[in-house]
Amino acid sequence: MRKIRVYELAKEYKMTSKNLITKLESIGIEVANHMSTLDEEEHKKFIDFVKGELASDKPEPKKAESPEPKRAKAPEKKKDKPKKLKKAIPVAEEPDKDAPKRNWQKRKRGTKADYRRDKEEKIIDLAGSEVEIDEVVTLGELAEKLQKPATEIIMKFMSLGEMYNINSNISFEEAEILAMEYEVKLVRAQSLSEIEEEMFDFEDAEEDLIERAPVVTVMGHVDHGKTSLLDSIRNTRVTKKEAGGITQHIGASEIKIDGKKIVFLDTPGHEAFTTLRARGAQITDISILVVAADDGVKPQTVEAIHHAKAAGVPIIVAINKMDKPTANPDRVKQELTEHGLVVEDWGGDIIAVEVSAKTGEGVENLLEMVLLVAEMLELKANPDRPGVGTIIEANVDRRMGTTATVLLEKGRMKIGDNIFAGASFGRIRTMINDAGKRLKTAGPSSAFEITGLNDVPMAGEKIYVTVDDQTARLYAERNAEKERSERIAQPKLVASLDSISEDEGQAKVLNVILRADVHGSVEAIKNSLDKINTDEVMVNIIKSQVGAITEADILLATASEAVILGFNVRPDNNIQNVAERENVEIRTYRVIYDIVNDVKDALSGMLDPDQKEVVEGNIEVRDTFKVPGVGTIAGGYVMRGQISRTSMVRLIRDGIVIHEGEVSSLRRFKDDVRQVQTGYECGIGIKNYNDIKEGDIIETFIIKEIQRSLD
Repeated sequence: MRKIRVYELAKEYKMTSKNLITKLESIGIEVANHMSTLDEEEHKKFIDFVKGELASDKPEPKKAESPEPKRAKAPEKKKDKPKKLKKAIPVAEEPDKDAPKRNWQKRKRGTKADYRRDKEEKIIDLAGSEVEIDEVVTLGELAEKLQKPATEIIMKFMSLGEMYNINSNISFEEAEILAMEYEVKLVRAQSLSEIEEEMFDFEDAEEDLIERAPVVTVMGHVDHGKTSLLDSIRNTRVTKKEAGGITQHIGASEIKIDGKKIVFLDTPGHEAFTTLRARGAQITDISILVVAADDGVKPQTVEAIHHAKAAGVPIIVAINKMDKPTANPDRVKQELTEHGLVVEDWGGDIIAVEVSAKTGEGVENLLEMVLLVAEMLELKANPDRPGVGTIIEANVDRRMGTTATVLLEKGRMKIGDNIFAGASFGRIRTMINDAGKRLKTAGPSSAFEITGLNDVPMAGEKIYVTVDDQTARLYAERNAEKERSERIAQPKLVASLDSISEDEGQAKVLNVILRADVHGSVEAIKNSLDKINTDEVMVNIIKSQVGAITEADILLATASEAVILGFNVRPDNNIQNVAERENVEIRTYRVIYDIVNDVKDALSGMLDPDQKEVVEGNIEVRDTFKVPGVGTIAGGYVMRGQISRTSMVRLIRDGIVIHEGEVSSLRRFKDDVRQVQTGYECGIGIKNYNDIKEGDIIETFIIKEIQRSLD
């Protein structure tokens, strides 16, 4: 009889670890969790208990029962067909000959005064009441809300010193001040996200929930082997397709092990993807932290730990590259303890699995640990409700139009469903999983790509299934309006380099137009460029969009003196010709590192150079001569370094600087010279200065400009 872990025993007897723990406790064996170890005596005690249970569960022999006679079925009664009712023929009424006359007389009695009076009666006095408005409204909308003519509202604002027209945007604070004039209290409208959450993302009843597959995020430092590990799991070669071996976009894939499904999200490891990685942690159940055994814990590893902890996601550590001779897993475990992760081998509760993505060693064990943790989490969802998911990635495909990768969290999605995500809406036309298989329907914990949205949604947006297309359109339009209001409320950035650099003390600005193939890349690049801004120089992204570079981008770049940066997009010949004609620079990239480095170099060139003083040498004054029309000339000896005709000089007397100036003349004997070296005598004059005495020291120096860098 050997020692055995709880989860291994559960697997052996084909039961869940949770049920096994309950059984063990019922026979007096206390265990902490699924990773606890049973000694030989406890193991034997459990086996004896199971044998006894199996013996007691043997079914008793059934008694012979006399067969019941079959009953003949009673003949079914024929249902009487409902009698058809004859349609009632309407009886024609006799026409009223005087009706037109009476109607005309009625209309004739109305006057312009009556019309004005009727219109005034329709305007309701809202004094003392509450009115709900959005954060930003137009003046016309505010007038409608307050039941007042727009002209009156314009005049009210004029009296407050503001000149607005009917289409002007009014902030909530401005509207609140004006509403006080009418004794009306304004309240902010409930945010759309709250309404959506109540209507579409409601909690399901416990009896409707069934077990669902875990969603796993793979995190870690760049080049530590995250994508290679996924390759090993799903037997694909994604790394070869990625530029520089770096994963550029979040991907989703599904695998099956022992008949159970696991959904993997592959989050890129470069620090530019911090935002995406944070989002990945928030929509997943388990996080696999990949750490290279030959490299240890790095800054991005620490970031990944923070994201997983903030989202409350269990962490499984995969110590990768165990096939390398320099692999040192104990060093990794030691470094993890410094960040609050203590592995089981060291007395903690964090599962650590040693793997090699290259050879496949330990990968199966890693997947078993994922299923084990998922089992303890008891992940459940309702498959029989309108689907709710998250947009993992979205872009525009030339053949298929707008495509979006969806991680479905609860409910069901199928072909033909009406959906909306942020300001985008539509009807699902196609559903394709990571293996390229077309789906008709999908349930909870599924990752797939859809088409049918009218516009590209933002990565991270919630996607909802609605009852009809009108509802989907309504909420998408409301979201679009909300986004527009938020943009209006934000202060406008200066789009021209000249207009900001002319202001003394202001930062110098590099204007940029950014184009990328997918939203994830746009967000990552923006986040990365924001980090390199300083008080002196900054990047101003005046436009950032998904899709190819257009002629409109060229025109905007011309107007704002901007550089166009393209990531995984290329300008066609026509666009290239327009750019050359307009003298607009287009730079295209396939790796984000290169964008960041190029922009850093550009900003470094905009920095004012540092000025550094370099001492050239010093001269001891041994005699002075007065030359008519020239002034005092010092006869000196170069003790150290050299003196140049172009040098700056500093006169020092008794260790105190008396004067700083320029060289007016430099001679050796009767000849003018450009330079005098150590150990030679010379005659030197200081421009516009004559108070030179024997024993003074003349120090020579130059000012060098040193180009600064953002690093």
